[in-house]
Amino acid sequence: MSENIDILISAQNDSGLKSIAQKIKSGQRISDEDCLVLFEHGSLAFVGSLANLIREKLHGDKTYFNRNFHIEPTNVCVFSCKFCSYSRLYANKEEGWELSIDQMLDIVKSYDGKPITEVHIVGGVHPKMNLAYFIELIQKIHAHRPDLHVKGFTAVELDYMFRKAKLSTEEGMLQLKTAGLQSLPGGGAEIFHPEIREQIAGDKVTGDGWLQIHEAAHNLGMHSNATMLYGHIERYEHRIDHMHRLRDLQDKTKGFNTFIPLKFRNSNNDMSNVPESTITEDMRMYAIARIYLDNFPHLKAYWPMLGRQNAQLSLSFGVNDIDGTIDDSTKIYSMAGSEEQTPAMSTEQLVTLIRQVKRQPIERDTLYREIKDYSLIENENEIAFAN
Repeated sequence: MSENIDILISAQNDSGLKSIAQKIKSGQRISDEDCLVLFEHGSLAFVGSLANLIREKLHGDKTYFNRNFHIEPTNVCVFSCKFCSYSRLYANKEEGWELSIDQMLDIVKSYDGKPITEVHIVGGVHPKMNLAYFIELIQKIHAHRPDLHVKGFTAVELDYMFRKAKLSTEEGMLQLKTAGLQSLPGGGAEIFHPEIREQIAGDKVTGDGWLQIHEAAHNLGMHSNATMLYGHIERYEHRIDHMHRLRDLQDKTKGFNTFIPLKFRNSNNDMSNVPESTITEDMRMYAIARIYLDNFPHLKAYWPMLGRQNAQLSLSFGVNDIDGTIDDSTKIYSMAGSEEQTPAMSTEQLVTLIRQVKRQPIERDTLYREIKDYSLIENENEIAFAN
């Protein structure tokens, strides 16, 4: 790999790109200016090779997945984000769904006896589903299945819950942790820069507010993920600003597990006139994220959004995680026109997907502790039995 990179660097005519590549090879942090050069002038092969170098230094061929399922309490929401195809305004709540605590517990119970390690809870911001409501839900999930890791609530949901309960961020996070919330997903980040955020999601938590909530979780010993919605009206400078803020917070807390670039999909929303990014731009985004976010241990491609083949492709552009088995209950991306309209894969299918591109399938838990190395299992029946 090192020899290939040396050839790549020596073949570069652009002295700026050559200098950046030397930085990356030697493990130095790149600047915002370097990042912009990569976006504007780096070929896909160039940035992809550098990202893959970092990926293999960190993880070799290991590619992670977990066994999880989603609960979406409601798609009724008080906010009206222009890019969202999922939510229904509270004024039109009869068009959406609202699950009771008992209905959500029934979803949890439907996985009894199955080797699921995580429940992922996210949804719209419903004014009647307040902090006390979700504390009760978490407590009942833990009472029923104490071994299940509860990852829940975007910073958008949390900000609304805390303001409604008249609690500080720190007080609200402590109550949820005490109830049994163990980590946060990365949703709601969108684009932090106010120039773009005010245009696409101006009525919800600011970028600074999102970061404050994740910092509070990290300070309580909780881990979280981070996302960025790309490929709409933002410019490269806005992407870099977003990642810069994440990198700064990670330097401070070391609380982020993974970064997940989320591709904007334009079906059934108020931004349907905005063309979607190409697969070339998608892979460039993954690669440059892997290069720039040098303090993030993992880079995840959300396969239901990208599609299975593109998720495989991303494993050559810095990605080392393709999320989980998931069940077909998640509608957030399918309603926006994602590649997977019924996103569910068995363990056997995920293992095969990873093996087909010569990577090593590793089942993990939410905190990236390794559960099983499927590269050591040759018998397909044994993998199928593990489902």
